[in-house]
Amino acid sequence: MKDLNQMSLCQTLWARNKYLVLSHSSKIYLEIRQYLKSESVEVAHVQALIEQAVSLPENRGQVCNAFQHIWGYFKKQATAEEKADFMLLLEKYQHGQAQQEDLIKGIQTLLERYPNRYLQDSTLLGGQ
Repeated sequence: MKDLNQMSLCQTLWARNKYLVLSHSSKIYLEIRQYLKSESVEVAHVQALIEQAVSLPENRGQVCNAFQHIWGYFKKQATAEEKADFMLLLEKYQHGQAQQEDLIKGIQTLLERYPNRYLQDSTLLGGQ
C-alpha cells in the first residue's frame, strides 16, 4: 500500500519543481513522472532527481520547451499582443539575444495580469 504521506510530499515537491526540471532535462522530467506512478515513493529520491536535473548546464532547447508548456496556461486569456510579445521573447532567447531571466520576467508580468497560484509557486519562476 502506498505511503500516503510520502506520496503527498512527493507530489507537492514535484508540483513546485516540475517546470524547473523540464527546463533542464525532459528525460529526468519523464523519469520523475513515471516514478510517481510507483506503488512506493520517497521524497529523497524525487529531490535527488531534481538536483540531478538542476546540475545540468543550461540548454536553450529544454528551457524553450518548459516555457512553451508554461505559456499554455495563458493562451486562452492573453491578448494577441501579449502572445506576440512572449513568442518574440522566446525566439530571441532561442537565438541567444535574451536570457532565461527575461523569460521569467515575461511570465511574471503575465502572472500579475492573470494570476495562477500553481505557476506562482513554481521554483522556476521564483516561487519559494
